[in-house]
Amino acid sequence: MHKSSIYLFFIGAIFLLGSCDKKRIYDEYKPIKGAWQKDSTQVFKLGELDSLKSYNLFINIRNNKDYKYSNLFLITEMQFPQGKVVTDTLEYEIAAPDGSWLGTGFGDVKESRLWYKENVSFTEPGEYRIAIKQAMRKNDEVEGIENLEGITHIGFRIEESL
Repeated sequence: MHKSSIYLFFIGAIFLLGSCDKKRIYDEYKPIKGAWQKDSTQVFKLGELDSLKSYNLFINIRNNKDYKYSNLFLITEMQFPQGKVVTDTLEYEIAAPDGSWLGTGFGDVKESRLWYKENVSFTEPGEYRIAIKQAMRKNDEVEGIENLEGITHIGFRIEESL
């Protein structure tokens, strides 16, 4: 009887964990080995998505204590299947004015889920791509930061908007 109770508990836990994220359509992370180089682009291949649905898009960032800034500038490109490209320059706050991280997580690594686009429809048939580059620079300097320390992963997530 005791073994069957444990078995049922684990089956229930797996079911609950699996059903918590029903809106997720796509969720992928790319590790940043060492520092995020200025010219390094992280590309996410989204595949073909349902053209009749609308989606919310997020950029996920994992940073550790080596990240020295309260914000993060990114340049994104949404590449459409038929060649159109939409480029955005984005700024995100990832730390509060007191220096505490706004992301979630225990220990040194914090994860921030950042809004990218809301209620997007993918009407062209074919594979979409999202390209993300860091665009950080120090105050009063024209050149960007060559090696951005403290970002450990870049992620991209698509959720069905309800």
